[in-house]
Amino acid sequence: MTLDAAALERAALRQACFLVATNVLDAAGLSDQELIQTYKEQGSVERGFAFLKDPLFLASSVFVKRPERIVALSLVMVLCLLVYRLAEHRLREQLAATGQTVPNQVSKPTDRPTMRWIFQVFEGVSLLTVPQPAGPPQQDTVVLEPVHEQVLALLGPSYAKLYTLA
Repeated sequence: MTLDAAALERAALRQACFLVATNVLDAAGLSDQELIQTYKEQGSVERGFAFLKDPLFLASSVFVKRPERIVALSLVMVLCLLVYRLAEHRLREQLAATGQTVPNQVSKPTDRPTMRWIFQVFEGVSLLTVPQPAGPPQQDTVVLEPVHEQVLALLGPSYAKLYTLA
């Protein structure tokens, strides 16, 4: 049995190709390579919306009937996802730049944690407010562990300031 090399190469090229449609027609605005890269990166955006399918999210309990409210809720969700992804990107970037890691779900070091995991790590942190007989109430963060302080330092001083009230 012999293989037809030309037919094999044509078949390989046909399976290696795919169509991507865009409304950006100016090649100077978006090159073919940038278009393909953007297309391939859409999976990270889609993974960002995977929480909608999570039973813990309770998406089915949100009742919005008017179209303008659906649009408004969608905008709020997209903005939340943007903030989520920016925080995740910043944390991962800082971990890579400093050579640090944080523990993952099974306590192994990782330099690519998800913000979902980081939010879970911060679940036990509380704000304690103690009323004072004279003056404003005293506030303090409770259960702030070294990993919390590390993440806050990596995210930057504005984040750390939110948790260090002293």
